Amino acid sequence: MQEISNKIHFPELEKEILQFWRDEQIFQKSIDQRPEDRPFIFYDGPPFATGLPHYGHLLAGTIKDVIPRYKTMRNFRVERRFGWDTHGLPVEYEVEQDLKLNGAEEIREYGVGKFNEACRSIVLRYTAEWEETVDRMARWVDFENDYKTMDRDFMESVWWVFKQLWDKGLIYEGVKVVPYSWRVATPLSNFEANLNYKDTQDPSVTLRFRMLDAENTYALAWTTTPWTLPSNMALCAGPGLEYVRLLHKETGDRYHLVASRVETYFEEGSYEIEERMKGTALKGRPYEPLFDFAQKRKPSDNAWKIYNDEYVSDESGTGLVHLACFGEDDVRIFNREGIPIFDPVDEEGNFMQDMEFIAGLNVMEANRPISQKLKEKGLMFRQETVEHSYPFCWRTDTPLIYKPISTWFVKVESFRDRMVEHNRKVHWVPGHIRDGRFGKWLENARDWAISRNRFWGTPLPIWKSEDGDTLCFGSVEELENASGTKVPDLHKQHVDQLVIEHQGKTYRRVTEVLDCWFESGSMPYGQQHYPFENKEVFEANFPANFICEGLDQTRGWFYTLVVIAQALFDKPAFHNCVVNGLILAEDGKKMSKRLKNYPDPTQMLDQYGADAIRLYMLNSPAVRGEDLRFSEKGLVETTRTLLLPLWNALAFLTTYARIDGWEPTSENLELPRNNPLDRWILSKLDGLIDEVRTQM
Repeated sequence: MQEISNKIHFPELEKEILQFWRDEQIFQKSIDQRPEDRPFIFYDGPPFATGLPHYGHLLAGTIKDVIPRYKTMRNFRVERRFGWDTHGLPVEYEVEQDLKLNGAEEIREYGVGKFNEACRSIVLRYTAEWEETVDRMARWVDFENDYKTMDRDFMESVWWVFKQLWDKGLIYEGVKVVPYSWRVATPLSNFEANLNYKDTQDPSVTLRFRMLDAENTYALAWTTTPWTLPSNMALCAGPGLEYVRLLHKETGDRYHLVASRVETYFEEGSYEIEERMKGTALKGRPYEPLFDFAQKRKPSDNAWKIYNDEYVSDESGTGLVHLACFGEDDVRIFNREGIPIFDPVDEEGNFMQDMEFIAGLNVMEANRPISQKLKEKGLMFRQETVEHSYPFCWRTDTPLIYKPISTWFVKVESFRDRMVEHNRKVHWVPGHIRDGRFGKWLENARDWAISRNRFWGTPLPIWKSEDGDTLCFGSVEELENASGTKVPDLHKQHVDQLVIEHQGKTYRRVTEVLDCWFESGSMPYGQQHYPFENKEVFEANFPANFICEGLDQTRGWFYTLVVIAQALFDKPAFHNCVVNGLILAEDGKKMSKRLKNYPDPTQMLDQYGADAIRLYMLNSPAVRGEDLRFSEKGLVETTRTLLLPLWNALAFLTTYARIDGWEPTSENLELPRNNPLDRWILSKLDGLIDEVRTQM
């Protein structure tokens, strides 16, 4: 036997093994040598290649490597295609910064075609680094046969998916209040709005709304978004809550607010309660608008009155809610009561030019001057600061607003119950995700806003006439036949110029592109160019046997896979899902390149090797969906307690095998096994095999 030294540098040994795998094409052989009729289907969630891989990617990538390797050893054929998420806000935002452009209007002036080509040029900026790191982590995956969401074939499959939903009546256009990122001038889906909550300080103001049917009498209402007050159109009281009219002894003013919150706003002894009433008694009472902006533009007999709705609570504020067009419940009540919507905020979050003292200001800049103006009018009752959790744009890190816009939706609520039903048959690791984090999310799923007012993405395949009639295309061939033009590329700059004449009407494409999450959820079809190619193969192997990503994808990729699979086929998208937890810095904070609060992955690979990193992460709470505080000490300990003992055992064997002249030939392996020690070793081996199969 070849003698093994007990002095070992694992990273160098790993590089030798990697080179052997490459030279002998071992990964490809592991696929080719397995039967085609015994597939194990794995879907790989596509990362953005505009950033470098981090420990979260390395952990998920390790799980994605271990399970396919195990299934390969069980004689399954496991093909593993890598994919790239190439569209969407991350790319556009980076190009905007590179080109020193600020917002959608400047992009249009620069030229959509030039902008999109600039996006195309950077989306694969770090592919070499990704391939090198994935390879160095010993993960077997097919980079040569990868898929990219910007490829025409992939985009055509996305169009096909959209057209199927369109034909089933699951797509509609509507005006709804949705999370909105003013920095990139586009709506976000409700699950995107949940990706980046932060604790932040905001102004908290309580206003005096002057009642018109009683002298020196005010309704008190509270808000943490003073910028919405110029759009106030109504107040709302809870019909079953108890309200009071109290007299402030010092000023002689009277105030209406919910009874349970009086002591929050008035000192004991400073007031006298004159009347108690239910919220229904306040319904219909008129008040004076705070500003006259809306009166001039949207005069209405139904506005500037108090209404009732069950959503109002007495848990915070005054029990009287200020209604503008920037809340979902607000607009629902407006529609019910015939109150017009007044939205003076443009697509980039700035007040329009006819808004006088706040004209041109961003909504976040307008809080202070609006509060100051209300003070001057004598309408500010209390002003303070509140710390609360608030959603920020997951890509630009700017505060989101909620805004009424016309957008395209998938009717997720219409098949929500079926998604919940199918999810109960999926095997989740850890198991509590099924009925907990993911199950609860499915139970409360809302219609999905899928269109974005952006540029670098798959265009919506909808053409509309001036009278609102629509055509939807589900393939390149359909579009070419309708337009009489060859279509080599499906991006916005190529298809927007196609004008379609049909039955005496002229149709032009709607301007939006699809949410990149819609593309991610379409990857099972897009990677195969289904149904234009590989139709039988795909249909015989759907749903997937296995997927894996981090905990944050319960409201991202996992969710969109489930929605689209349900809408298309009334099936789950996958049978088994492993969810890993988040990798944090050693101090428990988020890993930050700026703070340099974590060890560089490349340095750790060079110093300890991939096996140490893989084993450390796999033997951690992160594989149970919990957080891992990454520590270099963990790599030292893993090397000391796992890798070195294994290596020393091998060195011990080879040393004494050489001394005794022993070789592992078939003859000496077939000797009688009567020795209790041999029988114990074989028993331990069988026990290990059984345990591994059970646990896997």
